[in-house]
Amino acid sequence: MKLVIGSDHGGIRLKAAIVRHLEELGHEVKDIGPFENKSVDYPSYAFEVCRNVTEGHADLGILCCGTGIGMSMAANKVHGIRAAVVSDCFSAEMTRQHNNCNVLCLGERVVGEGLALKIVDSWMNAEFEGDRHQRRVDLITEYESNKR
Repeated sequence: MKLVIGSDHGGIRLKAAIVRHLEELGHEVKDIGPFENKSVDYPSYAFEVCRNVTEGHADLGILCCGTGIGMSMAANKVHGIRAAVVSDCFSAEMTRQHNNCNVLCLGERVVGEGLALKIVDSWMNAEFEGDRHQRRVDLITEYESNKR
């Protein structure tokens, strides 16, 4: 699977651990940065990850910051992105199965590295169930397309 990942300074260590983990599993990972621990503006990284997903350069995206909240707020401003910040494996599975989430957001200050890697695995191993869930995702997409 092709993934794109980014963070801000608050999620840089977690991002590095996730990249290592995904590469060890054989996934192709594009890390858009940052690569040094200095203050950066998270929306720029969120938008770049989302652009890679919406333009088809990656199947899924992952964003890390201190809480995951800022990244999810920025990511969900991008047309075609369904980002979710989660801190447990069940929510990670459900957001893929029921919401067809294409960007996972994690908080380095909220979840430890071990749990974060389990969340990533749960999210990536889950599949969108379609059917009634597709109808609901379509309603979101339709609203997003008509919004002015």
